[in-house]
Amino acid sequence: MESLTDEAVVHKVQEGDSEAFGVLVERYEQKMLRYARKFLFGREDAEDVVQEVFLKAYANIKGFQASRRFSPWLYRIAHNEFLNTIHKRARLPVPFFDPDTLFPHPLSNESADRAVNENELRAALEHSLDKLDAKYREPLVLYFFEDLSYQEIAEVMQIPVSTVGVRISRGKQQLINRSPELRSAYGTP
Repeated sequence: MESLTDEAVVHKVQEGDSEAFGVLVERYEQKMLRYARKFLFGREDAEDVVQEVFLKAYANIKGFQASRRFSPWLYRIAHNEFLNTIHKRARLPVPFFDPDTLFPHPLSNESADRAVNENELRAALEHSLDKLDAKYREPLVLYFFEDLSYQEIAEVMQIPVSTVGVRISRGKQQLINRSPELRSAYGTP
């Protein structure tokens, strides 16, 4: 079953093979835990919240549409569960809609520079994650740590792809503004 796609495994679960769901848990458990720890600031209850994510995914697996990809669907469930956890704990206010507009991306287009920039941003993100607004933190985590595309992030967060780009760009800018190393690397005083 290891060679099957996620969607094929889901189809087996939908047909009544409940043990096949364990394959999906094995494939996504570490990713969900990493996502939870970064989204919820490493809270000890991240494992409990991830368990809830998988319970909800299993309970709602019949509603999964075979024409879609499984991973954005699962990340969407996780996104909702993490927001619910934050709201229950009243840790951060999280707005549902934001009228962001698209701004040009300030970074170099050269692939070598881009790789260096992404590594620097990833390191800065690790150190500054808890200081970013949730609306900027989540797309950065999904993009840099979970390797989701802008389209997949848009599906998870239920926002337009252009808004994903804006939030990633603004989140990067906040990181650059907070990190003297990044500020000097990007030529900003």
